[in-house]
Amino acid sequence: MNISTVRLQLRLLEQDDWAFFLALHDEPCVIEKCFDRPSDTQIRNKFMQRLAPGHPTANKSLCLMIIEIKTGKKVGVTGLTTSSSNTPEVGYLLMPEFYGQGYATEALQAFLTWATTAFNIQQFTAVVTKGNVGSEKVLAKCGFKLVSVEPSAYEIGGVLFDDHHFLLTCTQ
Repeated sequence: MNISTVRLQLRLLEQDDWAFFLALHDEPCVIEKCFDRPSDTQIRNKFMQRLAPGHPTANKSLCLMIIEIKTGKKVGVTGLTTSSSNTPEVGYLLMPEFYGQGYATEALQAFLTWATTAFNIQQFTAVVTKGNVGSEKVLAKCGFKLVSVEPSAYEIGGVLFDDHHFLLTCTQ
């Protein structure tokens, strides 16, 4: 499975992506507005869960590596998880050197278009920690709407943050 845009290729996560996945979850600029740094064991477990491609209606994760076509450099990851609500939740993490280039929006939009067609998904959710303005802009550009704010819902670095819940309803 490959998804391509003008500048990016998205492909399933592979075993050879471990070092990049670890670096992504260890980079302070990447995780500061998302979560506390997990242990290496937690990161390894998360990686292993995302290696096996899942089906978004089976409470499994689907994780794709984002690669810059021009250079072959790994940019980040995107994908989804499905909880008991059966509405897939999208997410993405990019390395800081790729911030501000529109890559998150480009990758997420391509992924959403593909997932809507491949799995007939009608709605997607996303949760962003208050203060993560860049991620909120990406979601807005992809058509997500803020639907609720959950006060003091998530702790990062000993500080409680509001969670901003977003929804995208697809029309075909």
